[in-house]
Amino acid sequence: MFRKWKHRKLIEACTRRAAALHGIKWIELNVQPEHIQGTAPIPMTMTPSRALQYLKGVSSRLFFLHHEKAGLRYPKHHLWSRGKFAASLGFVQVDYVNEYVRNQDAHHGTVWIMEE
Repeated sequence: MFRKWKHRKLIEACTRRAAALHGIKWIELNVQPEHIQGTAPIPMTMTPSRALQYLKGVSSRLFFLHHEKAGLRYPKHHLWSRGKFAASLGFVQVDYVNEYVRNQDAHHGTVWIMEE
């Protein structure tokens, strides 16, 4: 879904907005054509499952509000799959994970479509 550059930037903005609404601040965020990866601290009062629920739900809603034609491809507006992954990190691991997230384009050999 996110192979086009404009869709990548839109879902990135929607995901950042969803995070900001719930007190989550991305350290690193990388959007790939079929998934996103990132590192972000969450408030101590929020479970990782709840944080992912907020991020997926709000970003999906914002994406469909700003890209109405996507509703033709996803008639029920289910942008994200039911799967998820979250892990806690120590201070030593954060730098390694941030570097991993930054290098996802090269790792996956992602080619972005720049046309409208």
